Order: sequence, then structure tokens, then C-alpha cells
Amino acid sequence: MALHLNTLSFFVVSKKLPYSQSHGRSITTIRSSRPALMCSTLAAKTRDVVTHSMAPEKVEIFRSLETWAEQNVLIHLKPVDKSWQPTDFLPESETSEGFYEQVKELRERCKQLPAEHFVALVGEMITEEALPTYQTMLNTLDGVRDETGASLTSWATWIRAWTAEENRHGDLLNKYLYLSGRVDMKQIEKSIQYLIRSGMDPKFENNPYNGFVYTSFQERATFISHGNTARLVKKHGDMKLAQICGTIAADEKRHETAYTKIVEKLFEIDPDDTILALAGMMKKRFRMPGHFMYDGQDDKIFDHFSAVTQRLGVYTGQDYADILEFLIERWKVEKLIGLTSEGRKAQDFVCGLPLRIRRILENKALVDTAKKGGSAVPFGWVFGQEIRI
Repeated sequence: MALHLNTLSFFVVSKKLPYSQSHGRSITTIRSSRPALMCSTLAAKTRDVVTHSMAPEKVEIFRSLETWAEQNVLIHLKPVDKSWQPTDFLPESETSEGFYEQVKELRERCKQLPAEHFVALVGEMITEEALPTYQTMLNTLDGVRDETGASLTSWATWIRAWTAEENRHGDLLNKYLYLSGRVDMKQIEKSIQYLIRSGMDPKFENNPYNGFVYTSFQERATFISHGNTARLVKKHGDMKLAQICGTIAADEKRHETAYTKIVEKLFEIDPDDTILALAGMMKKRFRMPGHFMYDGQDDKIFDHFSAVTQRLGVYTGQDYADILEFLIERWKVEKLIGLTSEGRKAQDFVCGLPLRIRRILENKALVDTAKKGGSAVPFGWVFGQEIRI
């Protein structure tokens, strides 16, 4: 039975914690007056939402980094006239004869791809298409948000230009999948609308330390997933789709470089708060941008999509641990000195986490091996075909 998004009704109470506990942050208690439906049925609950957790004086750090960001972050953007565009990879619509022939060739290539590969591609595309949410989230961050919508600060310029570059990813994948004839575009379009409408809850707390840690992790995750997808479809002979996924992966890698440089700079000038932010985000567990995914039918479609990508090797628990290890080394977390006692505890926690994750994954693998086969669920994205998860 299809679920519909209900309007949320809240009783909101704000309270301030002592500065020593909160760095001046505000905690808003949100009480839902009735069960709320976002992408699935959620039980009525009370939760504390932390906002503006960065100490007000820390805003000056980001203001002081304006010139640095211009020289070290904006350089990872490409001029529009030197950027690839979706039409570079799609059938040419200018000439009708050539267009129809190219679409026919595209569809022939796509016939060779298993339906489960399309589930992975569609989930990736829907996540990319929810870009308005990600720009919105970046513009909640204190000290770096675009205050006017057209601000000329380095931070605001980066947010808009990053969004413009990322916008091509979903656009290209959407068009290619539409032309393939292998997916139910109406169902996919509904999923995109549901996801943008539901938003995301990465628990940034309006704090750019948290936000840039998250984006560093997330950009590397998408670099890996698109790269792995490219290798999968290449094995089945769709060289054009492999090229598309590889091109998107290259963009994600370039953006990852920019975000990791920002966090590297924060570790240099404010190591204590930066390691606390990294540890804090890991304790919250990184929630993927599409965690509110819903298609109007399957309450657990994000979990099912994730299970398929895990089984196919598109994005796995091992990738999660690898990313964390990569960032720990990239930011030289183990070598940090001069930390407070709280900072050292956070450092120990972060540095020990990859091993803990791998042990959990090993135990899970043993359990999965003991199970015979696997269940299959229908995916509306591929016309209700049952896909093993």
C-alpha cells in the first residue's frame, strides 16, 4: 500500500545549555503531535535537535580563511566552457536519423545489463538528483553560508559552483536511463520528488566543522561507488555507460580533494575542535544522502537498494572502513599533538574505529555465509522485477 507524506505538526521548545556543555549551542526539542510519514512510517517520538553548536567566535576562523579558500579551494572548480556537459555523452538530437540510430544502439547495449545493475544505477541517480537538498544543507552552515543567494565570498562561490558541477551528474544519468527503456521512469521520478520533499538529516548542527567532515567522506564514497559501477557495466559491454560513470567519478574525486583540504586546514589551525567534530560525526554514524529514499511503495527501498549495492560490490562496508582509514591518514590524525584530554580521547576513538568496523564486518560475513541464498524483493524502478538482496 502506497504511503503519502503527511504534513508534520510540531510542538517546539528551545533551551540553552550552559556554555561549558554546549559551546553556546541551542537544543530544540521537537515533539511530533502525531505519527509522521517522511519516506516510511515513523512512530511518534520526541528527539533533541542540536543547532548552532559552533561557538560564535569560531565564525571568525572561516572569515579569516576567505583568501585561503579562494586560492586553495576554488582552484578545484572548472570553468563552464571547459566542463563536460550531458549532451557530450548522449545521442545527438540535432539530426533525426542519427538520433534514432544512436538510441537504438544505446538500447542494444543496455539489453546486456542485468536488472540489478539498473537498480544500482537508479539509486545513484536519484541520490544525485536530490541536489537541491544538499545545497540547502550547505547553506545552513554558520560562517560559510551564502547569505544573499549571490554572495561573492569564497565560501558562497564554492557552494554555488560545486552545485552547478554536481547538477550535471543526475541530469546525465537520468537521460541515459530514460533512453535505455529498461527502467520505469514514472516510478523513478516519483522517488526523486519524494526524496527532495523529505530532505535529509546529516546532523550538521549548522556547524561547518561537521559539514566539511561529512562532505569529505561523502564525496569519496560517491567517487568509489561511481567508479565501481563503471567497472561493472564495462564487463557487460556498455563502454559508453562506463565512460559516463567514470567521468562522474572523476568529478567526485576533484570535489573530494577540495573538501579534504578544508578539513586539513581546520586540523592545522584548530585541531581540538576538528578532531571532536570528526569523532562526533562518526559516533552519529554517517547517514547517506538518500536515507529518506521512498518510491511510494517500498518503505525500506533505501535499505534494499543498499543491500544490492553491497552484494554487487558497488559500495560496501569495507569501502566505509577504507574511506575512514584514508581520511585518518590524509589528515594525519594519529600524529596530532597538543590536544586537550577530550581531544585525545576523540583521537583514540577515531584511530581505533576502522579496526572495530572491520571486525564487525567479519562477524557479519560469517553470519551471512551461514545463511543459504538470499531473499529477493520487487523493485518498482525496474517494473517490479524481483532482485536478490
